[in-house]
Amino acid sequence: MKKLIKNNPLPAYFLLTFIVSWSGILIVALFTGMPATSNFFNSKGPAALIPTLLGPPVVGLLMTGICHGRDGLYNLKSRFLNWRMNIAWYLMAMLAVPVALSAILLVLSSFSDVYTPKIITEGNRLSLVITGILTGLLGGGLFEEVGWTGFAVPELRKKYNITDTGLILGLFWGLWHFLPVWWGSGDINGKTDWILFLPGLFSHYAVLMPFRVILVWLHDRTQSLIPVILMHASLTAFILFVLNISATGLPLFVYNACFSGVLFIAVAIITATDRKTGSKPSGSLQQKGSIQNVM
Repeated sequence: MKKLIKNNPLPAYFLLTFIVSWSGILIVALFTGMPATSNFFNSKGPAALIPTLLGPPVVGLLMTGICHGRDGLYNLKSRFLNWRMNIAWYLMAMLAVPVALSAILLVLSSFSDVYTPKIITEGNRLSLVITGILTGLLGGGLFEEVGWTGFAVPELRKKYNITDTGLILGLFWGLWHFLPVWWGSGDINGKTDWILFLPGLFSHYAVLMPFRVILVWLHDRTQSLIPVILMHASLTAFILFVLNISATGLPLFVYNACFSGVLFIAVAIITATDRKTGSKPSGSLQQKGSIQNVM
């Protein structure tokens, strides 16, 4: 079994990640149905999502140990702790998403008030911001990227360029969100609320695929998980909480589509630059643990 896993690291990683991540939802759904009722999801849903949160990092650490041993784990630790880089990388990681979303909302709100963000419409703004930050860090970047960027990205970069790596991983990343999104899209009777489900389904491909390309590019340039974690956390915090809109259905679809367009423009720039500089698959991505700081 170990030899089979080492010979097929990416299929093994994705398969095991999906099994672990979806296990909680599938077990609960056997007794409560699919999707969950809105009341059940709001009250007990978070407990069933714990395996979802743990899937990418637990499997990522396991696969790193099996495939690359102590050297691989040391390399992962080095990238996780590599904080010495130009401050511009930190600023980009934390501010690119809110700046882009704010610009989009500024334009859209001139056509309709439904595009007023929650940071303005919500009464308890401090709670909204704190919840967004904590969810972004713990429920998004910090845990997920140990697996996605810590293990899957270096494996994909052995064969593919930055853009292809991001799109491939982004496809699996979007699919990974499918079951939680569907399970949490039930109405009070446990029927699928399509107005709630479809915009979420759209965003988890149209947004996450190009966004993953940017995260792969960021990791390539810094050889650090820290800015990747911060940028992932920023996406979760702002698009789902701080700069989210209260409306669902078509307005939310338009909002996500505009953001997707901005992200694909960024991907086009990255791809053009990648081709111009002749960036190629990276082979073994510093598996011995040597990290080059970007100053």
